[in-house]
Amino acid sequence: MAPEKLSKSLKPGKATKRKLIDEPSTSKPIKSTKKSKIHPQPSSEPQNQKSDSEDDVEENEQSREKEQEEEEEEEEEEMLHGFSTDDDSSDEEIDGPPVDITKLPTIAKDDATVHKRLEKAKKQPATDRGVLYLGRLPHGFYEDQLKGYFSQFGNITRLRVSRNKKTGKSKHYAFLEFDSSSVAQIVAETMDNYLLMGHILRCEVIPKDKVHPELWIGANRKWRVVPRHRVARATHNKPRTSEQQARATNRLLKRQNDKKRKLKELGISYNFDDVAYKKPLSASS
Repeated sequence: MAPEKLSKSLKPGKATKRKLIDEPSTSKPIKSTKKSKIHPQPSSEPQNQKSDSEDDVEENEQSREKEQEEEEEEEEEEMLHGFSTDDDSSDEEIDGPPVDITKLPTIAKDDATVHKRLEKAKKQPATDRGVLYLGRLPHGFYEDQLKGYFSQFGNITRLRVSRNKKTGKSKHYAFLEFDSSSVAQIVAETMDNYLLMGHILRCEVIPKDKVHPELWIGANRKWRVVPRHRVARATHNKPRTSEQQARATNRLLKRQNDKKRKLKELGISYNFDDVAYKKPLSASS
């Protein structure tokens, strides 16, 4: 009977050995999964490098385009300089609806101290005129509104709202001239840092020696936007001096030589002398 017990006790031992032998086979797929994760990583690095280089090229192209647009805008502003007319034009087409100044408070009448100072200044003989700078003007305050509102203080001789030369829109600052320098000083002290329609005004007296001689060009006139094609045609057809023609010729020849040099560096042999720009002969020769 004893040997049978020993044989039975050996059977579970064999089963345990078989289990231990079978266990390593279960760990094999784990190694294969690690290898599969490692493979796609090196392929992503060159793609990232390519995308970074492409982004740099696109940024450089965008910066060049912006520089060209800024240069074109500056040239257009130079061409549009001085092309304002006296023809009637509504402010609504350029800036939007104007402000109803009848709803605004009248400081010269409501404030007793300001009213007394203005009456005293008006009794004195006006020897000099006073020029004011008005900054931080709210939307809707244009030529008519400024003259109508600030006329409560005194007589306005000249007025000019600074506008964009290309679009004609207001730059939100203007210049006023009163017939009396003492009245202009009272207006500057009263309206400086005054809250008007959510804007804190800046009002300062400009000394005589700092008034630019071209400050009042276009004063007391409404702005009218001139079509760009008309301005371009006028600048293109205007007569040029011999110095301007020589400068333009040198500029064209320089650009042409630069193109030839670039083509030669690229190894391209291209002869376009038949259609190239040539320096015109002088009248004396």
